[in-house]
Amino acid sequence: MYKIMTAGPTQVRENVRMARSLETTNPDLDLEFYDFYKQTCDDLKGLLHSSGSAYILGGEGILGLEAACASLTEPGDRVLVIDNGIFGKGFADFVTLYGGQPVLYTCDYKRPVDCGKLREFLEEDSDFKYATLVHCDTPSGVLNDVKALGCLLDEFHILSVVDSVAGMFGEYLNVDESRIDILCGGSQKALSAPPGLTLLWVSDRAIEAMENRSTPIASFYANILTFKNYYKDKWFPYTMPISDIQGLAAAVDNVKADQEIFRRHEKIAAATRQAVTEAGLSLYLKSGYSNTVTVVQVPEGVTDEAILSIMRDKYQVMISGCFDILAGKVIRIGHMGENANIPDMAQTLDAMDKTLQELGVPLKCRMKDRFLELLS
Repeated sequence: MYKIMTAGPTQVRENVRMARSLETTNPDLDLEFYDFYKQTCDDLKGLLHSSGSAYILGGEGILGLEAACASLTEPGDRVLVIDNGIFGKGFADFVTLYGGQPVLYTCDYKRPVDCGKLREFLEEDSDFKYATLVHCDTPSGVLNDVKALGCLLDEFHILSVVDSVAGMFGEYLNVDESRIDILCGGSQKALSAPPGLTLLWVSDRAIEAMENRSTPIASFYANILTFKNYYKDKWFPYTMPISDIQGLAAAVDNVKADQEIFRRHEKIAAATRQAVTEAGLSLYLKSGYSNTVTVVQVPEGVTDEAILSIMRDKYQVMISGCFDILAGKVIRIGHMGENANIPDMAQTLDAMDKTLQELGVPLKCRMKDRFLELLS
């Protein structure tokens, strides 16, 4: 069995697995399930400080990104796509799919979005129905200041859609203070439940924008409005994956009980970055490091696949490669949720030490030892 230290999905705690194995009822007909679902959604609202609505959708986290764009976009709408990463740019595909006109604001992929420069851009052109941005762009690990960016967009009366699939629960996030209109999350990252569920936080003004469309939403499964009255009407638009949601509720309870969750992620991430760089390896980013994933450039003379395969097959530790423009250029360590602990990170860095030594990559120190020293 591999030690899963990828940039998501993450390891899953035993109580989450057991919750998914409990006897289930008919989620369409059992009124108690509607209460259970609503309580779980209310817990999610509380954890991320949202006064709007929260929904759990049956589908992997990418469903939330598409649902946000499907529900807001009408043909011809201009949509600002804030692009400083692979997932940030990817929003343009969803906008186009539903007839919108994406306008890319592209900036340095190795740094977070500069709020001042974005302001200058918006002072010249702010005619956008909504804007999309990413909290933590998982391929690069860059962390954007969504509070500052969300408030800036609000100042220009632009709705905001934020992908925080790889950020939330590892990075502090306040939906209301950040003026976020649709926040998208997933079950399999720092929340540490299995993949398969989308989490959405939706503001009242986003709901109003959906209801005031002049054209119908061009989707059923990705239509956020179908969930609006689920509790009052005791009706879901499709049968809820009840076992997955029972597991998710257990994971939510784990997060609620973890008073040190953000500090733990911060300490693990900082020690990992310092150990990696002191060993002589290079981080991909120049600034804006997230506390959920560390992205390391592949050393010269070796390949990402060689590193990944030796770590996986010889040392039973699985980390991530990358894709798109970063394919073959970086490797990624996920220290989020259940992965963000000292023993597992020490094991991961030990496997990297041994793998790189085997591949002939010189290191200035053992990453495992330096990591443990920094946290002692």
